[in-house]
Amino acid sequence: MLSINDFKPVTLEDKPLFDKHYAKYPPVHSDNMFTTMVSWKDYSNYHYAQVGDSLIIMTKVKNKIQFRPPSGKHNLDIINEFLKLAKKEGSDQPVGLIDTKTKDLLSKNYPELQFVPDRDYFDYVYLASDLSELSGTDFSKIRNRLNKFKKNYLYTLEKISKENIHEIGEFLKRWCLWKDCDSDPILENEKKAILYSIANYFELKLSGIAIRINGSVEAIAVFEKMNFDTAVVHYEKGSPDYDGIYKAINQETAKILEKDFTFINRQSDMNLPGLRKAKMSYRPHHLIEVTHIDKNSISLL
Repeated sequence: MLSINDFKPVTLEDKPLFDKHYAKYPPVHSDNMFTTMVSWKDYSNYHYAQVGDSLIIMTKVKNKIQFRPPSGKHNLDIINEFLKLAKKEGSDQPVGLIDTKTKDLLSKNYPELQFVPDRDYFDYVYLASDLSELSGTDFSKIRNRLNKFKKNYLYTLEKISKENIHEIGEFLKRWCLWKDCDSDPILENEKKAILYSIANYFELKLSGIAIRINGSVEAIAVFEKMNFDTAVVHYEKGSPDYDGIYKAINQETAKILEKDFTFINRQSDMNLPGLRKAKMSYRPHHLIEVTHIDKNSISLL
């Protein structure tokens, strides 16, 4: 019988376990990436349980417990145990981050369940070539701002490495001062997550680039492989002093990633209007849709 006591916190030491599992069953949504979970552990309180060939993720945000469907080969016995636990221990949204394929499987086997779309957490996925080339009328406004930036500022590009990792950390601290991270709970936790991932950058096997202007780091992007044809961009931060710098770091990242990947996952917009507008302006190839299970419907099982 699956119990909440079977779950243990996600820690950096668990990376080999997740790497081995995701080599067989790559994550569909960016929030299931190991880097995301271990970096945001203080906010979302990520736990996991290993059941046979499956991994089950549990989060606890503001004392509300939510589970995610088992990752691995679909096993109805495990799913039954999982749903019983979610019914017993879950909050008003007992099961969340359910991708379309998993939703269809659950709907087929458990017709009582009702699924509610979570638009705020849909991942945006782009063709790497679109972000790299920015060709056509759809990208004319972005090209104009990018060209203006390139005309006004002479910049150099470099990989994030052991030689500049300290500078990257200092830049991110400056970025948080600009954004006044400590005044907002989400930004405060994003600050913790970013600084954690930079402090453990090499252990997490991340990749990234930095833009340097007048000798100082003024923008960074951090990314990694998500699956065989997709890379995920975890963070992209730029100085407010240089209009268009986000356009530049976005394109430079895409130029690197398109050599190895067809798609770039740029995560969700968390229902931030400005962020949603910006992500839509880059014309996503598709969105990774997710849902959660209605609390009343799971009680019918």
